[in-house]
Formats: sequence, C-alpha cells, structure tokens
Amino acid sequence: MTKVLESTGMITALYRSKGEIYSQPESLDFEEKVMLRVAVAVRAGDEILGSTWAAVPERLNEGRTQAFLDAAKLVALHMLRLRAGADVERRLRTDLVATAIEGGPGSPEALGRLGLFGHAVAVVALGLLPYDFDAEDPVSESRVIAERQRLADALAIHLGAVAPRSAVALIGDVAYGLLPFVSSVSDGEHRAKRMMASFFGRLGSKVSAVAGVGIVAKDSSHIIQSRMGADRSPRVMLDLGVPGAVAAISEVQIGELILELGDMVLARGDQLSGPMARLRDYDKEHNGRLLETLDCWLNAFGNGAEAAEAAFVHTNTFRYRLKRVAEVGQIDLSSPDDRFEAMVQLRLLAKTNVLD
Repeated sequence: MTKVLESTGMITALYRSKGEIYSQPESLDFEEKVMLRVAVAVRAGDEILGSTWAAVPERLNEGRTQAFLDAAKLVALHMLRLRAGADVERRLRTDLVATAIEGGPGSPEALGRLGLFGHAVAVVALGLLPYDFDAEDPVSESRVIAERQRLADALAIHLGAVAPRSAVALIGDVAYGLLPFVSSVSDGEHRAKRMMASFFGRLGSKVSAVAGVGIVAKDSSHIIQSRMGADRSPRVMLDLGVPGAVAAISEVQIGELILELGDMVLARGDQLSGPMARLRDYDKEHNGRLLETLDCWLNAFGNGAEAAEAAFVHTNTFRYRLKRVAEVGQIDLSSPDDRFEAMVQLRLLAKTNVLD
C-alpha cells in the first residue's frame, strides 16, 4: 500500500500540504473496489510525525473536515508526550556513549554510568549506505533520518539480547555500539564481527548499512583507538558499496590508507603529474587506452596473456599498447619503484578520482 501511495505522489503531497488530501480509488490501481481515502499529516511545528487516515464513502463536509484536522492535532500532542520520555533517556545515553568513545578524562565516568567500567570494550560503528534523496525535500530527508534511527534502534535491541551490558547511540550519521568483554578475552574482535554479521543476517534484504569493528580496548585509555578503528573500517566498505559488510580495520587498512591519501591530495590541491599525467593526456587526445592497459598489466602481475584478456584485446595488440605505455609515460616497467608509483596513482584515480 505504501509503495503504491509513494508511486502516485500522494505521500509527498500529503507531507507538503497543511490540509487534508484525498486519494481516488482508481488511482491506487487496486483490483478490488476500495473506498475513498482522506489523510492529513500529523505535525509538531514543521516536523512531520506521521499521518492519520480514514476511509470515507464521499468527501467530508466542512464540519467533519475540521474535526478530522483537529483530531490530527490531538494525535500530535499524544505522540509528542510519548516521545518525550523516550527522548530524554535516548539523549542521556547518547551523551554518555559520545563521552565514552572520545576517550578523554570524562570517559571513565561515562563508562561507569553505562555499567561498562572495568570491562574490556570494543567499539562498533554502523554506517548507512549512500541514499539518493532530494536535499530540498523535507519528506525525503526525514526518511533518511528515520532510517538511521531505525537501524540504531534495531542494533540496540540486537546487541542488548546477545550482550546485555552493551550500549548503542546514534551520533551524527553513525550508530555506535559499545560491546563489553571480560578482560581476558582474546577473540573479542572476532566475536564482535560475528555479532554484527548476525545483526545484518536478521535484517535480511532490508540491509542498507555496513559495520566496522574496532580493537578490544582493555581500559578507557585505549577506547579512542577502538573508536578510530571502527570509524575507519566502514569508510572503505561504503566506498565499495556492499550492503551488510562487516570488517575490522586490520582487514581493510590498506584500502583505508588509500582513501586517506586521497584526502590529503585533495586538501593540498595536488594535480596529476608525471607518467600518469602523460598517459592521461595521450588517452584523451588519441583514445589510446594506455592507462587501462597499464592497469590491466599491473593487476595481472605482468602476465601479458591474462592482461590482454582483461582488456578484451589480442595479445599482440596488448603488447603494442604496453610498449606505448613505456614510451609515452616514460616508465621503466622493469623498475619496482616505477611500478609501485603507478599502482598507487591508479588506485587513487579509481577509488577517489581526486587526481583526475
């Protein structure tokens, strides 16, 4: 039903309207005969809390319309009252988790109030996959915010069942979890990964996030390292765009370093230069596909036949192009340093595009 209403544009119209919205039964494309629907958005100021619906035999008269609109205001007050209590507890937990993972002087006290002081703790970070939405559309943006909170709440329920002393909070765009272990644990990182994989498994097809797992911090002084590792891991997997992926920083460290290197190059405003710049300029002018040739050759560890197959060209054609790579780029393909430099710059081009 929701998908049908979204496809007809009624949900968007409803949340943009201050009054009632009617849906014509024929526009819903149902096989069975349905009654006319009337709906009004439930609001608290500019915030959309939801909507109320009614099935009616015909359009409401003025008096009933006003009563319907007044009912939506009562619903809003009731929802705000219910949410107020939950929000106070959520804000307190968010503040405590945020203070704990900062690793500063307030971290021990925050861990104590969360019931985690004296425990080894691993930080997990849940990052939402890129979501296409219109930044100027409040409906679209509210869905993203709601999805983040939904995932954070789901994670809190899951970790609360498998690790009762755990704490979860949505901080900015990331849901952080604190997983306690006994101080002697040696496989805490593996167990944390298994918990997160189980969480994604329960979500099934609804997975729209990735997770990173930090090291097991034996005390509050090391918790900042755990959080940094948990933060850095999802970035690599978000770049890959694989839903439900879980990794520790030790597994994706090189990929994350490539992204950090791209950030550094971008911040300094560096431009592509040297052999890669010469190959790029040649490709643009002659459509020579020399950068692709070099990339295929490096990925194939110098195996010409395998590289030619990856480039979808005959071996002889590939050999000629590789010769042109050395000539145009002025690269010594027998030099380990030249090959390493080429591989790093090609990875930057492929992963970040900051040098393109």
